[in-house]
Amino acid sequence: MKIDKLISKIKGDSNYKIQSEYSNIELFKVLYYRFFQVARGSWSKLTFIKTSGIFFKGKNIKIRHSQLFSAGKNLILGDYVFIDALSENGITLGNNVTIERNSIIVCTGVISNKGKGIMIGNNCGINANTFIGGQGGVRIGNHVIMGPGVKVFSENHRFDGIGNINQQGETRIGVEIKDNCWLGSGAIVLDGVTLGSKTVVAAGSVVTKSFNGNCIIGGIPAKIIKKL
Repeated sequence: MKIDKLISKIKGDSNYKIQSEYSNIELFKVLYYRFFQVARGSWSKLTFIKTSGIFFKGKNIKIRHSQLFSAGKNLILGDYVFIDALSENGITLGNNVTIERNSIIVCTGVISNKGKGIMIGNNCGINANTFIGGQGGVRIGNHVIMGPGVKVFSENHRFDGIGNINQQGETRIGVEIKDNCWLGSGAIVLDGVTLGSKTVVAAGSVVTKSFNGNCIIGGIPAKIIKKL
């Protein structure tokens, strides 16, 4: 299939291969949609978005503080993605990153305390309705995939004082998700967590502590289910 070679060339992956059969009308509709994404992305690159390759831009995308946002080759942003890069280090995405529709990626929650920023490596897939907060810094490695509705928080509110809870400030440690991790649908990762390479997080889990990697974790709070 010729489209295999085209996608393989775009992604820079000689091993890429379409494993399913598609009719001509199905392929036409896919390519038709991608064409308009590329058109929107090309216009954005001319005006305010820094990417080094093709930019597939969906509908109604908002990128605030775009001077602090940069991406590598073949960025795909689905419809209604919201990104706010205001932070010390901004938002940096690697090559072949996909962020699907209705996802929210922000770095600063309150203007009185600027966030640190977010870095996402190469070949990462972030599914729909995901939230990533980079107030305390989020670093995501290569080949990381996230299911729909995943949430990553790198900040906590203090609540141990006497005054109003919204005036007690925040604590920030940061989150790191290393290479080859898979976060299942609805998983939540809290501030201070490091997930070692090849950690699989079961759907709906709440991760409150760090894991070394090569394991499946799950539950509330998440615990090791199986070593890999």
